Order: sequence, then structure tokens, then C-alpha cells
Amino acid sequence: MEKQWSEMTKEERRDKRQKDYLAGTGIKFRDARAEKFYKDRVTRQMKVSRCEVPDRVPVSLPTGNYPAYYAGYNFKTVMYDSKALIKAYRKFMEDFYEDMDMFMGPGFVFSGKVMDICDYINYAWPGHGLGDDVNTFQFIEADYMKEDEYDAFMKDPSDYGFRVLTPRTMGAAKGLQYFPPLSSLMGTPMVMAMPFTRPEVRESFKKLIAAGEAMEQWQKELMVVSKESVEAGFPAGRGAMGIAPFDVIGDFLRGTQGIAIDMFRRPEQLLECIDVIYDRIVPRTISQINEFGGFSMSFPLHRGDDTFMSRQQFEKFYWPSLKKYINALIEEGIQVSLFAEGHYNERLEYIGDFPRGWVSWMFDKTDMANAKKMIGDTCAISGNVPASLVVTGTPKEIKECCRQLIETCAPGGGYTLAGGATATEVKNPDNFRAFMEAAVEYGTYK
Repeated sequence: MEKQWSEMTKEERRDKRQKDYLAGTGIKFRDARAEKFYKDRVTRQMKVSRCEVPDRVPVSLPTGNYPAYYAGYNFKTVMYDSKALIKAYRKFMEDFYEDMDMFMGPGFVFSGKVMDICDYINYAWPGHGLGDDVNTFQFIEADYMKEDEYDAFMKDPSDYGFRVLTPRTMGAAKGLQYFPPLSSLMGTPMVMAMPFTRPEVRESFKKLIAAGEAMEQWQKELMVVSKESVEAGFPAGRGAMGIAPFDVIGDFLRGTQGIAIDMFRRPEQLLECIDVIYDRIVPRTISQINEFGGFSMSFPLHRGDDTFMSRQQFEKFYWPSLKKYINALIEEGIQVSLFAEGHYNERLEYIGDFPRGWVSWMFDKTDMANAKKMIGDTCAISGNVPASLVVTGTPKEIKECCRQLIETCAPGGGYTLAGGATATEVKNPDNFRAFMEAAVEYGTYK
């Protein structure tokens, strides 16, 4: 008799989540070679994530939006032209087929049409606040939640987000500010219909419906590349993206300046808000992962590095809720991967305190020798070929940097060769191919 979920250990839950993924169940591979590549790549990645020794060091290229430029387009073009986007990423996948173990498809290229309709106030993009030749988005920071609004947010985050925060961050949604409190919508027909007597509300909903329709079409078109990449032998990501509770406030509500001040002026209120966010996002995240059959969770960490806050602030405001979040995911059998943006040299004594083989850390500017020494026994690590070197260096220089990283970090397994950050500006494609050359020559385990 099969065990019930509640009776399973975290390891059994993880194995159940990953069973079909490892086997390639349901994938119609384009040929036998693709099927072999898929199984080799999945096995390699899984062994590394569990701090085991694979056949060789895996390679994750720091390509960013480079596929658009490699195909002769720019970022603005592929944001607005799905045919160009598909062509670009398809070309990059085929030309670098044997030069990478992981293929980052176009899922993070947002539709320019959708963004135009929504009129995001907290984003700029090529042709909308940025020059046509800019190769990425830009987040526009501000205190979208004012310092005296903590209590309003914590009392009812859904209502605050719908009626206050969204109209401040999305031009198309300005009419939502005229909605009554969401808690007043108790099924009374007139109460629900009343806000729509205002033309501003009707206009906002029309724009949001149009944005939803455009996004649905964009996603359908992008699925072409996602399906092709899996059938070609590249494992698809089966996870969700998470945000550290502290970063939710710093990124989307108070901004860098606001949250830095709040750590001094209203620390207890900030901690209470972190708890409120944790209590809401963790169950929702686990439910979402379960719904689509995922098994992993990734976190970009924006404000935990050595230069943003002191060790004492990290211990008080940042790490406790994030660690609690990670442990909750592990108990559900979910692997966790975190991108430690910036410097985490002073954080290494904290971030390895997890059961072996459940947490992976990708490092940007952290000392990799210390990372291997201090957390390599329990956590997988990856990184951190400098983006500046990948952009401006030669293939020979990059290969030498990769060699040094492999010799430092690969012994005993648990290491992935990767960049410290994306390198969209690369001019010589061979700079990316140097990663795999180094991995095969220096990172093959005997």
C-alpha cells in the first residue's frame, strides 16, 4: 500500500516529486541522441544538487538576453515580435546544443505589448523609459508603500495590494483605487456592481482584460520553444520563483531607502510585517508548486549581501524568515536554489545550516574557495566567472578562470560551473563555448 503524503519523509516526498522528471515521462524526444542528452543532463544536475559526484561538472551559461543579439536582433525587437524571439532562441539552442547543460529559454522575456497596456510605473524597458538599444529591463524604485501604511498593509494585504499598491504601480489600474474595501464584497449584487458605475473602473478592467488576452497569446507562442527544448534534450525547469520576505518589502513596498530607514526607526513594525508576509506567501507557494507538479524553488536574494546590511541586521531582519521559508520547503520535499547577489563572504557561517543535499547556492562575488570550505559539505554551490571577464576577455582567459574554479570547487562533487551574473553584452560567442571546453577538460571525474 502506497504511503500517504503525511506519512512520507522529506526524502520520499522529493523522490515522488522528481520521479517523472528523471525518467522523462511523457516527452517525445526528437531522436535517441536527445533522449540520452536529457537523461545525462538530468542525472548530472540532480547529483550535483544533492552534493554527490556526477560524471563531470555541469555548465550553466550566463547568457541573459544574448540569444536575441546572437540572432541579429536586439532586446526591444524580441519583446515585441514573438516570431523573432522564437527564431533567436531556437537558433541559440541549436548552435550551442553541446556547449551547455541547461538552456534558459525566453520565459523571462516579457511581452512589450502587455507591458505597454499595463503601463507599469515601477518598470522601464526599451522604448518605454529606456533607449531602444538597452538590453534589459530596469526596476524603478520608490516607496510605493508609505512609512505610515504598515498597519494598513498588515491588516488586510489583499485589499491594500488591490486598491492602494496596484494603482500606484500600474497606470492601467488607476481605477482600482475607487473600489470599496474587498472585505465589503459579501455577495450582495449591488455592492459588486456599484464600482463599475465609474468610467475609471470600467476602463481599468478593460485594459487589464486586454493585457490578459495579450499575455495568454504570448505564453502560447513561447511554449513552442519550451516544448522544442525539452524534446531536444534540455531539462525544463520544474519550479517556482520565490522572494525572501524582507525583499518583498524592500523590492515592492518601501524601496531600498525606505527599508534601510525602517530598520532603525520602526524595527518592530518591520519584523511584524515580515512575519505577516511569511505567513501568507509560504502556504501559497507550496500550493502553487503542488498544483503544477514542481519540485524546486529559486530565490534571487537582493538585499542580504555584506554591503547592504550589517551582520547584526542580517541576523535580525533577513536570515530568520528566509531560513524558516527554506526549511518549510525542504519538509515538503522541495529542493531550494538561491542566487546570492553581491558579496556573501560574511554570510557563509549562516547559510550552510541545512540538511545535506537540499540547498544550492549560486554566488556572484563571494570567495568561492571559502564557500566550498564552509558550506560545500552540505550545500551545492555554483558560480562565479565574472561577467566583466565573459564580456571583455578572450576564450583562453575565460577557460583559465573556469579551470581555477573547477580545481577549487569541484572536488567531492556539488559544483556547477556558471557565471557570477549574466553577460548579454558578449561579442565573441566562443567566450561562452569556453565554459564547456573547461568543464570537459578539467571537470570530468575519474
